[in-house]
Amino acid sequence: MPGGCSRGPAAGDGRLRLARLALVLLGWVSSTSLTSSAPSTSASFLASAVSAQPPLPGQCPQLCECSEAARTVKCVNRNLTEVPADLPHYVRNLFLTGNQLAVLPAGAFARRPPLAELAALNLSGSRLQEVRGGAFEHLPSLRQLDLSHNPLVHLSPFAFSGSNASFSAPSPLVELMLNHIVPPEDERQNRSFEGMVAAALRAGHALRGLQRLELASNHFLYLPRDVLAHLPGLRHLDLRNNSLVSLTYASFRNLTHLENLHLEDNALKVLHNGTLAELQSLPHVRVFLDNNPWVCDCHMVDMVAWLKETEVVQGKARLACAFPEKMRNRALLELNSSHLECDPILPPSLQTSYVFLGIVLALIGAIFLLVLYLNRKGIKKWMHNIRDACRDHMEGYHYRYEINADPRLTNLSSNSDV
Repeated sequence: MPGGCSRGPAAGDGRLRLARLALVLLGWVSSTSLTSSAPSTSASFLASAVSAQPPLPGQCPQLCECSEAARTVKCVNRNLTEVPADLPHYVRNLFLTGNQLAVLPAGAFARRPPLAELAALNLSGSRLQEVRGGAFEHLPSLRQLDLSHNPLVHLSPFAFSGSNASFSAPSPLVELMLNHIVPPEDERQNRSFEGMVAAALRAGHALRGLQRLELASNHFLYLPRDVLAHLPGLRHLDLRNNSLVSLTYASFRNLTHLENLHLEDNALKVLHNGTLAELQSLPHVRVFLDNNPWVCDCHMVDMVAWLKETEVVQGKARLACAFPEKMRNRALLELNSSHLECDPILPPSLQTSYVFLGIVLALIGAIFLLVLYLNRKGIKKWMHNIRDACRDHMEGYHYRYEINADPRLTNLSSNSDV
């Protein structure tokens, strides 16, 4: 019995030790699994944190100046021959002035990722001679474009509407500056410069949202028909310092939002009734007409009457006559119909007399020719007789001249007379 009693506690202690050892082993295994899983958890956290970081801004192109705070890139007077390929994606205002670009190809600003924030693009004075179709594609936020002071020999009809105007979306442009883009006379390739610009403005109705258009200093002689018909949202139109002689073919009828129309420093001589009526019908327009050579004759009567009544023309008191000489520098508002005269025209009765005189002279000429025709044989015989008489006379004169010129013949003639 005692022996059995002594074996019982020892067996219980052994089981207790085994249980404690099992617990220790389980704790070590669990701690090991926890410590081994901790690095992977931290690594995945770091990876997600890195992936959540915004991409670093693009590097500034060589020879350019960049300001991320102002979202502006300036590549000015750097003699660049093409648009930099590494433009930063944050750019909103891009200046590429004073370079040597020459040609702007299709997709010149296409990038990955796209320049989605580019809103103002200035390419003035960069010696551009050709702008191809689709040159400004992939710029969804472009609002302002300045191509001034470039001798554009070729401006594609699809320059602002995409390479295919039938399928491209409307241009986002709001302001378009095309001042002084006329090429030299010897480089125009016998094409109408006005027609080339008009085709680019009309193509595909792409510029329906355009509000400001500047076409100053381009030597325009006329505005092509319906060039403004596809720009219904236009508010500011600058045509100053051209050579416009008349606005007969231009229609302002659909420009109901137009606020400013600059026509200063052109060659306008008079505005006809159709143009006056269209300008008067625009509800918000202000027209500027200074420094035009107005011809103050009888064709100016309607325009002078309109100027006295309208408030559309700004600074109308400064408008003055340039021709004729006797009317030079006289203010248009001071004139009346008695001052506006044309060169005197013959009265109707005198005009009829001159017409009758012309008819009579024509009849006389016809009768004279008829008489000559009927007597053509007699006239021919008479002319032959005159010719024979002249020939006989000339032969006798020639014979006497030969005798007088030769002394021997002179003596012979004297002896024969004796």
